[in-house]
Amino acid sequence: MNDKNRRLSVIKDILERQRPRNQHELLDMLARASIDSTQATLSRDLRELGVLKGPDGYELPRGGATEAREQTSNELRKALHAFGRTVKRAGNLVVIRTGPGQAAPLALEIDRANVRDVIGTVAGDDTIFVATASPNKATRLSRTFENLGR
Repeated sequence: MNDKNRRLSVIKDILERQRPRNQHELLDMLARASIDSTQATLSRDLRELGVLKGPDGYELPRGGATEAREQTSNELRKALHAFGRTVKRAGNLVVIRTGPGQAAPLALEIDRANVRDVIGTVAGDDTIFVATASPNKATRLSRTFENLGR
């Protein structure tokens, strides 16, 4: 078993028995299991596993990672429909305009959905900049967001 698979397996084992309240706590639990990891790696692992963070801490999705991704996709669709006003491409960026105070919740859903071509998001009060690697990818992504928001 390679390091990543072992780390993912240990994370699943931990989450089946406990609910760490934050990533620092989970990193400590991994260290006690002789797994060294960074916070960035742990974040990617949690996203890959579809781990949810609720009021009681981190937990595995009930139906597995596929169901969690579908739920995340549905949440993004709902958020784009509810908050997204306009979507425009600007170079390698996709600029999404929202109502006042709605950019952060929508950007969070974009981040959680782990959308292909998204490098990262920056949210203001009513505007989100979504970075992609190229103008072509930004064009494709803006179409995806427009279609999801309908």
